[in-house]
Amino acid sequence: MPELPEVEVTRRGVAPHIEGRSVRELVLRRDGLRWPFPAGLAEALKGRTIGATGRRGKYLLIHFEHGTLIVHLGMSGHLRVLPPGIPAEKHDHVDLVVEDASGLQVLRMTDPRRFGAVLWHANEDGELEEHLLLRGLGVEPLGAEFSGELLYRESRTRSAAIKQVLLAGDIVVGVGNIYCSESLFRAGINPRTPANRISRARYDKLATAIREVLAEAIVQGGSTLRDFISVNGQSGYFQQSYFVYDRAGVPCRICGNPVRQVKQGQRSTFYCVNCQK
Repeated sequence: MPELPEVEVTRRGVAPHIEGRSVRELVLRRDGLRWPFPAGLAEALKGRTIGATGRRGKYLLIHFEHGTLIVHLGMSGHLRVLPPGIPAEKHDHVDLVVEDASGLQVLRMTDPRRFGAVLWHANEDGELEEHLLLRGLGVEPLGAEFSGELLYRESRTRSAAIKQVLLAGDIVVGVGNIYCSESLFRAGINPRTPANRISRARYDKLATAIREVLAEAIVQGGSTLRDFISVNGQSGYFQQSYFVYDRAGVPCRICGNPVRQVKQGQRSTFYCVNCQK
C-alpha cells in the first residue's frame, strides 16, 4: 500500500500539472471504487479551477473554491499525468481532464484492486478536517505539532506495543508499516515494547527518527512497492536504504546479527534484537 512518502511524492508530481488549471471534464468509468463516486461529481467539477493540492495522512487533497476532492490510492492505485488521446486500459477508472492556455492534460487514476477512493467534500458541508475520513487522524509527522513530548503524553495510558500504537494513526498519522519499522530501528526501540513504558527521552529520539526517515523517503521518491509507481513512471529507491524492513534473516547493517521477523496485528514487523531494546 502506498504510504505517506509515496502519496507526498505523488502530490508533488501532479501539482505542477493541475494547479491553476480548469477542469474540462471528469471521466468516471465505473460507479465507484471502495465507495461509490458522489452523485453529480462530474458536473460539480466541470469548468471549475483547481487551486492548491494538499495531503492529509495518506489522502491526496485537490482543492477547489467550492470544495475539495479527496483521493486515496488504496492498496494498488497510482496516478499518472498523460497527454490527451491515450486509450484507457482495463484498470484505468478515472480521468481528470484539465486545460489552460497550453492545452489539455489528463490525470488518470489506475487501481487494479479497486480499494482506492475518489470523494467530494463541499464547503457547505463544513470544515474539511471534520470529514468522516479525516476527523480521527492524528497530527502530521512532518508538521510543527509533532514531537517526542506529544508521543510521550498521548501514550501514558496505552499498554499496546509501540508499533501498533504508531500504526493506529490517532496520535500521529501516516507512519505506515515500512517506515514505522525503519523509524523504530533508527531510534533503537524494540517494536514490541509497551508504549507506556517508553521514556520521554526515547520518544524524543523516535520523533526525530520518524521525521528523518519520512523526509529521506520523500527525497528518494518513496519505496517502489509491487503496485506503486510515481506520476512520471519512475521508481522510488528508498528501499535500497532499508535497515530492517523485508530483510528477515539478513545480517543487521549495524551489528551483524540476523534481522528478525514477527507478526503484529496481521502485519510483518522487522527488527534487530541486538540494536533495538
